[in-house]
Amino acid sequence: MDLRAIPGVGEKTAERLAELEDPADAIEAGDVARVARAPGIGEGRAARIIRAAIRRRHDDEGKFLATTRAQEVYREILGLLEDRTVTDYAAARLQTLYPSASESRIEEVRQVSERAMERDPDDSVLAPLEGVAPLERPGDVRVRDRCLATTDGETYALAREAIPELSVEVIEDSRDLAELARGYSTVVALDDSFVGVDVEGDVRVEPDALEDPASIVPERPLAFFAHNRERLLAAIDVHRAADLGAPCELDTLETALDRLDEEGTPTGDDELGRLQTAVDDLDAAMSEAESVANDRLREAIEAQDVTIEGADLLSLVERGAGVDEVLSRELADEYDDAVEAAREHVIDVLALRDVADIARRAFPDEPTFPVEREESVVSRLREELTTARDRRAERLKTDLANDLASMREPAESLVDGALELDVELAIARFAADFEATLPELGGDGITIEGGRSPLLDVGIADVEPVDYAVGGVRLLSGVNSGGKTSTLDLVALVVILTHMGLPVPADRARVRRFDTLHYHAKTQGTLDAGAFESTLRSFGDLVTEAADERETLVLVDELESITEPGASAKIMAGILEALAERDQTAVFVSHLAREIRETADREIGVDGIQALGLEDGELQVDRTPRKDTLARSTPELIVEKLADSEGEGFYAELLQKFEE
Repeated sequence: MDLRAIPGVGEKTAERLAELEDPADAIEAGDVARVARAPGIGEGRAARIIRAAIRRRHDDEGKFLATTRAQEVYREILGLLEDRTVTDYAAARLQTLYPSASESRIEEVRQVSERAMERDPDDSVLAPLEGVAPLERPGDVRVRDRCLATTDGETYALAREAIPELSVEVIEDSRDLAELARGYSTVVALDDSFVGVDVEGDVRVEPDALEDPASIVPERPLAFFAHNRERLLAAIDVHRAADLGAPCELDTLETALDRLDEEGTPTGDDELGRLQTAVDDLDAAMSEAESVANDRLREAIEAQDVTIEGADLLSLVERGAGVDEVLSRELADEYDDAVEAAREHVIDVLALRDVADIARRAFPDEPTFPVEREESVVSRLREELTTARDRRAERLKTDLANDLASMREPAESLVDGALELDVELAIARFAADFEATLPELGGDGITIEGGRSPLLDVGIADVEPVDYAVGGVRLLSGVNSGGKTSTLDLVALVVILTHMGLPVPADRARVRRFDTLHYHAKTQGTLDAGAFESTLRSFGDLVTEAADERETLVLVDELESITEPGASAKIMAGILEALAERDQTAVFVSHLAREIRETADREIGVDGIQALGLEDGELQVDRTPRKDTLARSTPELIVEKLADSEGEGFYAELLQKFEE
């Protein structure tokens, strides 16, 4: 894919996206999180890039939401969906859903919605989802106990690039190789000229090592799994709870992860644990052994009378003998026992086996008091234990890395599946919370049965269901606060959700496929001349667009507020006539329905949200618009109430004015 072919992606953005491992795949998959990892590309921009790619794939102009109010309703829909996500990924992923005029795009998302609405958003699934997030590449891994060696400058450069985790050393001959072996637990020679060379230490000759870096640096795959361990375990729990088809054996992956700690070190191996403990506790064990030996020797000295004849004492003094010689002569057996106890203590406490002979040499046979370890021997013992530990760890790392190497792609798919499930569950929760259903797409106009708008400031259970069918151009009349604007919002909501391929909050709905939605919100106050002209121009463009073989839905809320009532009625009548001539669909909310109908040169249908009366000063309203009914206004209801209470007279005469 030429990234620059995506609308809105220029040269610089394409260069940033190209730094991703497979930007085309990430964009095609709609993976907002992965695209957002490109330098300078945040989640918002990533969603826009993916939306642009989707539009290109479906030959979609992306002009469905033609007005500010239409875009606001769309954003409110996204907010309702995002509120029902668990992961940040799902919230970002939902931003790639948008209302489209393309039937193929609508159908693509409808398939997702159908699958989603069969999901059960149970807490047993939602809880582990909290631990799932897109897998990340770990930071730089440095391995200091191994190095690569070569005599060739070009090989050196290739090795630095292929395996940056290890030091790469340039050497001249086998003597340099032997020198490296004394400083590293493992040296990997990359030149086949070293085959057969006998060098002390762990030296491997592997000319093909650069072709399989993981065999030399198993820490690389282990670091990936260690860094993402908790996310993978959470994804495993999600798949089990939701009974999702997994791309790998969950038990196998879980067992492998259980063998790995957060630092990328294999766990659960008794021998490695023994060696690690021996290295960590060596100094403490030696100190304890010294105490054991000295305590026993002190007790032996205190318990025994040592008698030295004068001539012998004089002889010892003349020779400059010290306490060591006295011990050797008088307490030789006791000293041997004390030293043996010290040796056994170290061997037992550290569970030493292969290096027990070195440990024994840490306490000398020659008598001395106090008994002290031989530091040179202890250093040798520490070196042997450390080397054994590192080699054991490397073998375990290699074995575990081999087990996990084939699981990386399935592991990524496992997490992707859990994250995509969160997207579906958000749709499922939206459908469940608002008792939504998938609408039918096609036919003429819009039909809504049992519609309940979630945009109202009340709980959905308290929303009165509305039935409304719109065909051609209609005027919607009704009392103040009777629900005209909320009905218009409901129509916009249902239409936008339908064109997003998502369920709508209604018992049943059927929506004609539209190319654009023009939703004009109520204007606050009368417009000045310039703003008035601009508004008229926008409606002129709208009518022109409607004439261009485009299916347009126009929703307008109280356009009469832009100027004087008489002029407003004429303007709205003209707009409705033009839209009707072009076979478009429109709903105009207006208090001037009577005047508009009388002004229009053709029949304009009027629907009414009918007031039922006043009860204790509260307006009672039937929220479902009545077809071909001009709704009564609030002032008319009040006059009618007064006329009923006083009989014939002023109020009765005033009421007749409303009925003329």
